[in-house]
Amino acid sequence: MKYHLLGNTGLKVSELCLGTMTFGGRGWAKTIGELDQPAVDALVKRSVDAGINFLDTANVYSEGVSEEMTGQAIRNLGLQRDDLVVATKVRGKMGEGPNEVGLTRKHIMQQAEASLRRLGTDYIDLYQIHSYDPLTPLEETLRALDDLVRSGKVRYIGASNVAAWQLMKALAYSQYQQKARFESLQAYYTVAGRDLERELVPLLQDQKLGLLVWSPLAGGLLSGKYTRENQQEEGRRGRFDFPPVDKDRAFDIIDRLRPMAEAKGATVAQLALAWLLHQPVVTSVIIGANKMEQLEDNLKAVDVQFSPEELQQLDEVSQLAPEYPGWMLQFTGGDRQA
Repeated sequence: MKYHLLGNTGLKVSELCLGTMTFGGRGWAKTIGELDQPAVDALVKRSVDAGINFLDTANVYSEGVSEEMTGQAIRNLGLQRDDLVVATKVRGKMGEGPNEVGLTRKHIMQQAEASLRRLGTDYIDLYQIHSYDPLTPLEETLRALDDLVRSGKVRYIGASNVAAWQLMKALAYSQYQQKARFESLQAYYTVAGRDLERELVPLLQDQKLGLLVWSPLAGGLLSGKYTRENQQEEGRRGRFDFPPVDKDRAFDIIDRLRPMAEAKGATVAQLALAWLLHQPVVTSVIIGANKMEQLEDNLKAVDVQFSPEELQQLDEVSQLAPEYPGWMLQFTGGDRQA
């Protein structure tokens, strides 16, 4: 297991991160997983034994139960809290009241305290906004997050599921107002979904932010269970067809991955994860599992190596179609290369 710096900090996180959306099974998360506490304890133990020091959850996962089970697993296993990097999120709806959603100071402060109680800890390593809140001034959100950092209840802050302009606006405000800045972006990125590369990847590299990848197997589509001929396989994708994917293009990629996997004695899922681990912008890939064998399979991705020729083949079959202004910047920038 390798460890990477989180953004422009000195904090090291494992290249694989254990996601907890399968813990609990309440509300909408029931379509993702319904693991009970013994199963959760087993997954956390195996992950830590494999070198994972990074756990990612959210207040909205199973209506708070995921956070509770994550914290309980840490205690049940006798793990040292300071050896772990625990991340959670805020923004989603946590009640019926009009103020129990969003990124207002009120909601952020309430939910930070609630997450601390559910996790059974006195600090959160990485506190992330789960998406953008168009009703709340960005300045209000960032001031509240900065107060949490200054109080010691939060160590670092991050963003998730935001546009490049929203993220850059936040970074500029934090810099000039001397507030805690977002150190990472948690975003969807796969070999079958490379939209992130248009605007967000250049921004992350320029501003030295970490990238945490969610749904690295495209909601199970890249697990190896699905084929062009059989797209109705039971599993997560069959229950919850998300995130959106160009399936014709995805199956072209899978057709290229299968012979590579067979030649390496690996699985399609391992290669899809390994492709992400070979992307310089990626800090950590979030893996989740409903069964121990799924976790075991995913853990082996760290051992997969690609030749330059194999990476080129995967790049060619999965690359994005040119879009403006990208193609124009490439056309006009040739005379100013270092």
